[in-house]
Amino acid sequence: ERVHPPGVRVLVCSDGHVFADLIGVTDEDVDAYVDALRGMIRAEGLSRIGTFDLRDVFGDLSSSRKRELLDEGFAPAMEQLRAEVRSDEHTLALYRGITRFLVEDTVSFTGTRSALQKQCRERAYGVIQRSRAWGNLVAREHPQALRLSIHPQPRGATKFGIRLLDAPDTWTTPWHSVVLRHPDGRVELMPHHQARARGELVEVDGCPDHYRADPLAS
Repeated sequence: ERVHPPGVRVLVCSDGHVFADLIGVTDEDVDAYVDALRGMIRAEGLSRIGTFDLRDVFGDLSSSRKRELLDEGFAPAMEQLRAEVRSDEHTLALYRGITRFLVEDTVSFTGTRSALQKQCRERAYGVIQRSRAWGNLVAREHPQALRLSIHPQPRGATKFGIRLLDAPDTWTTPWHSVVLRHPDGRVELMPHHQARARGELVEVDGCPDHYRADPLAS
């Protein structure tokens, strides 16, 4: 705002309900997350930050019905995606990255690892399809916005990829990992089990917030 009088407004487009059924998260947990995020924005008086999710488009319909409408109105055909994975290097890398994340993030599967990998490969196609649908919806609702993403983006994409914190690779994001704060103040993202092994849990307002690294472990 000091540089350009109109300033800038950041809109956090929360996609929890978009992917909840594909990644094993309940819609109730998604609602709690977004409500907490909105509460933080109000408590801090962050007038330049807002939120946007499926509720802003489809109102009070059930989450499953909202996903159905999202798929019907905005998702590409699955056959198109499968062909793109076979022919496009970036889409193939995306598919493999999502598959790996789903395998690592699934904790309640009782079958064999090969069965889990097969299931996650199918779910990865669903995640890509739903991601495209969500992107198309956001583009329709906010056509003039400069879109940012926590995931890596190829040159020429409609979104700019940004890295929020240090991490071992570009696919590690705050949504898929936890924060470890080092004694020197440095903050790093890593899988939960690694952070738990290297530090102690710190709670803020009764909720898990981050891990504080043991100086001897860092």
